[in-house]
Amino acid sequence: MDTLESFDIQALAENAQAFIALYGLKIIAAILIFVIGRWVTKLVTSGVRRAMESREVDPTLVGFTSALVQYALLAFVIIAALGELGIQTASFIAILGAAGLAVGLALQGSLSNFAAGVLIILFRPFKSGDFIDAGGAMGIVEQIHVFHTKMRSADNKAIIVPNSSIMGGNITNFSAKETRRVDLVIGVSYDAYIPDAKKLLREVVESDERVLEDPAVFVAVTELADSSVNFTIRAWVNSADWWPTLCDLTENIKLKLDEAGIGIPYPQMDVHIAKEAS
Repeated sequence: MDTLESFDIQALAENAQAFIALYGLKIIAAILIFVIGRWVTKLVTSGVRRAMESREVDPTLVGFTSALVQYALLAFVIIAALGELGIQTASFIAILGAAGLAVGLALQGSLSNFAAGVLIILFRPFKSGDFIDAGGAMGIVEQIHVFHTKMRSADNKAIIVPNSSIMGGNITNFSAKETRRVDLVIGVSYDAYIPDAKKLLREVVESDERVLEDPAVFVAVTELADSSVNFTIRAWVNSADWWPTLCDLTENIKLKLDEAGIGIPYPQMDVHIAKEAS
C-alpha cells in the first residue's frame, strides 16, 4: 500500500514537472504580456486623452474615444495572452467580429449620428451660443453632444436634432460673422419725386447709430412695379444688432415717409357698377 502511494506521488510529481516544463514559460509569458499590455494600454489611453484635451475637443467625445481605445487595446492584449497559452483564438476573433457586425447593423443610425457628431466637434461649423439653421430646425445652439445637438428656438422651445440630419444638409450659421447686412425693399408711389424719396430713405438709414459706415449704405431704385417704385436698401450692422435694426428701420422709414407726404402703395380695387338702360 505504501509502495502504491509512493508511486502515485512520484507519478504526480513527474506529471507536474512535465506540465511546468511544457507550460510554465508560456504561463509566465502570458502573464507578462497581460501585465505589460495593460500598462501600455493605460499609457496610450492617457496620451490620447491628453492630446484631445489639448486641442479643446468636446469632453463627451474625449471620454468616449478614450474608453473605446482602452477597450480595443485591452481586447487585443487578452487575445495575445490567450494565444501565448496555446488557446486557439481564431474562432474567438470570428465570434467577436460577427457580434461587432451585428451590433453595427443594429446601431447603424446611432453610429451615423456619432460619426456626424465627431465631424461637428472636429470641424466646428458652429459652437454653443450660435444661432443656426440646420437639420430642419432654427435656433440657438445650447449643447453639442456626440449623437445629437440641443437647440433653443426663438420662442424658447427645446429642439433635439440628430447630428446626421445636421451634417446631411446645409448649415446656415447666422453668428459666424461679426457683421450682417440688413436688406429692405421699400415701395413708394409713382407720384413721388424720386430724388427726394431716395434722399429721405438714405437719411433715415444713416441716422441710425447701429448702421456701420463701411461698407457704405446702398439705396437705389431696383424695380418699377405695377403700383410702386421699389427702392432696395442695404445697410451693414453688427450681427447682434441685425434684428432690432431691421425692425426699427422699417418703422422709422414708414413714419418719415408719412411726414414727407410720400405715399406707400397698397393693393386696392376699384369697382365700377354699370347701370342698365331702362
